[in-house]
Amino acid sequence: MIEPGCHSPDGARKILIMGIGNTLLQDDGAGVHVAERLRASTESIPGVTIVDGGTLGLSLLPELEDTAALIVVDAGEIGEAAGEFRVFQNEAMDQQLSGKKSTVHELAMSDLLSAAVLNGHQPENRILVAIQPACIEWGLEPTAQVQKSIPVVCELVDEMARSWAA
Repeated sequence: MIEPGCHSPDGARKILIMGIGNTLLQDDGAGVHVAERLRASTESIPGVTIVDGGTLGLSLLPELEDTAALIVVDAGEIGEAAGEFRVFQNEAMDQQLSGKKSTVHELAMSDLLSAAVLNGHQPENRILVAIQPACIEWGLEPTAQVQKSIPVVCELVDEMARSWAA
């Protein structure tokens, strides 16, 4: 059941799109690059907030708890070719985040969702879009493989947010 506070003033469901990662480590910042591109190129969708979650922190908990639906984009070790991505929804997302952590922000995302559950405010709908990195060494730009996937992931996230907002 969606909590009463999980609607914007115009009655739309509150949807949070969160790009996470470290943009100083090439492909590790893929989620942040997706969020920035969405913010710059996507026409506003009622009730949708796009957040650069960076490397996360519990300071995002109030925003997460006031959300009916959550879309997280992050680089993740998913055993695919560099730039490929996989979508994990609801329990599959929870399971993916509870597995072996390869980055600090995977642990932080898991902790953030656990805190929301403890407070009784886990978003009803949750999706993790994990992009396979090629390189997470020092560098400000994603590799060519991940750069190619960013517009595709942006389109997918936009479609998901629009379907939930409808």
